[in-house]
Amino acid sequence: MAVQQDLQTIRHSCAHVMAEAVLRLYPGTKIAIGPAIENGFYYDFEFPKDVKLSETDFPAIEKEMRRIIAGNFDFTRTEVTKTEALKLFAGQEYKIELINDLPEDATITTYQQDDFLDLCRGPHVNNTKEINGQAFKLNKIAGAYWRGDSNRTMLTRIYALCFAKPNDLKDYLAMLAEAEKRDHRKIGVEMDLFHLDPEDPGQIFWHPNGWTIYTVMQNYMRKMVKRDGYLEVNTPAIMPKSLWERSGHWGHYQQNMFITESEKRMFAIKPMNCPGAIEIFKNRQRSYKDLPLRLAEFGHDVRNEPSGTLHGVMRIRGFVQDDAHIFCTEDQLGSEVAKFCKLLKNVYHDFGFDNLVVKFSTMPEDHVGDLATWERAEKQLSDACHDAGLEYELQPGEGAFYGPKLEFKLYDCLGREWQCGTIQVDYQLPSAERLDATYIGADNQKHHPIMLHRAVLGSFERFFGILVENFAGAFPAWLAFEQAAVVPVSSEFDDYAKEVYEKLLNADIRANVYLDDENMKAKIKKISTEHKTPYILVVGQKEKEDGTVCVRYRFSSGKQQETKSVKDFIAYVEKKNEEKGTSI
Repeated sequence: MAVQQDLQTIRHSCAHVMAEAVLRLYPGTKIAIGPAIENGFYYDFEFPKDVKLSETDFPAIEKEMRRIIAGNFDFTRTEVTKTEALKLFAGQEYKIELINDLPEDATITTYQQDDFLDLCRGPHVNNTKEINGQAFKLNKIAGAYWRGDSNRTMLTRIYALCFAKPNDLKDYLAMLAEAEKRDHRKIGVEMDLFHLDPEDPGQIFWHPNGWTIYTVMQNYMRKMVKRDGYLEVNTPAIMPKSLWERSGHWGHYQQNMFITESEKRMFAIKPMNCPGAIEIFKNRQRSYKDLPLRLAEFGHDVRNEPSGTLHGVMRIRGFVQDDAHIFCTEDQLGSEVAKFCKLLKNVYHDFGFDNLVVKFSTMPEDHVGDLATWERAEKQLSDACHDAGLEYELQPGEGAFYGPKLEFKLYDCLGREWQCGTIQVDYQLPSAERLDATYIGADNQKHHPIMLHRAVLGSFERFFGILVENFAGAFPAWLAFEQAAVVPVSSEFDDYAKEVYEKLLNADIRANVYLDDENMKAKIKKISTEHKTPYILVVGQKEKEDGTVCVRYRFSSGKQQETKSVKDFIAYVEKKNEEKGTSI
């Protein structure tokens, strides 16, 4: 943790150096804020009206930054009063506003390097020489409203990458270049998976190729949860305002809900599925013998996300979750969490993700429920993780107000972290104060169940995007929209190619036969690059005579090609489908 803090300090200090360089190059610029962020930093500026900054100006700013760094200037910390601070930053209206928001008796600190002074809490490096002049790079410009308020001034935000060593920067830039090649939006077009329409932001138009993969994912999850004791349900897309008021969503989440009116009643398109699950639980009287009750729903949710935050299929407005809600007693909580952890671990393994990080979020200051209940729930979560063979990182005070939670993060082939799965302990929604779900206990009295909210993949759409980028479109055979392509060496063998194709379809193998006029090499190149098909089955005279196919394995496999009987090839693919994983 100390190393990470040191790096953040370097980044924050480099942000000050950039601000000084900008002020030197563009006199009259007003400065706002410049924090360290993941992999670098940014600083917000208001440039004079005659300055039209672009990325072509980055080399000049970087050159000036290196000149400042080479000056070996100390970062000097000074404590000042509010009155002194207002004088020091006269003319810098954004700094003045920040100062005015502070209490009169606040201790205010400034940092100065060279002749640049900034309002800052720090910390900073001792001297600019601790910043490596070859380990940072300005990388993009964006607009940013002052204090995130769309009614305030639009500032210019300059982002930069910053690392301790040049090689770290080089490695990160290489990763970014590879990530750009793997961008799911680019591959989605190249492989004809889906498209996004600017007239309908945040919604996905799935094409046959992409929808095939999507349904394979969904059917796989449907089978996995059924095996794990879940019952699948489906709840309405639109529910009345009264339900959302009782659940608490109307008061806390209304700004993200699409709202409509019918017959003088207000309704909302559901942004989440949990109130519907409780309505199903409440539809008849439940007994403790019915618990745990695991209700799974591939629920289509819609959230009114700001258009500026949307990103391909990763962040959208309409999506489907592999959602489920488990109703259980307190005694069952630990075993249910452990059961879920094992399910999640197995699912991630099948998709090729074995490197997981678990974040364990504990009781926040603003919480409901007594301390003893929290302590018991947290211990059960902790024990359940260990029972599932998972270690966790503690996030003190980061739990939901109603209970602790686990967040599951996976790492893709580029080392990027993605949060997907989660399980949350909810004492609140089933309570008498909210939706009042009850069951009859062994004592013949009514009790409120504990509700576990959980998802493995999270949003199918987002997980699909992660898979596209992780595999660069070369999906494992069990997921590929086209598992096998049958290619005759010439039109003379079209009939045999069609015969093989029919056998594959009858065995539920996703296949196509290529009988167009292009030559064989052109077909194979197209299939390999556009479809990234795992198996290309070439058939000619010998294959026709022997009832075989010449199997060409995708370039990512260690194998090149081999001859198999059609029956053996079908058995091979069926085995791979059953095994899952990433090999072909």
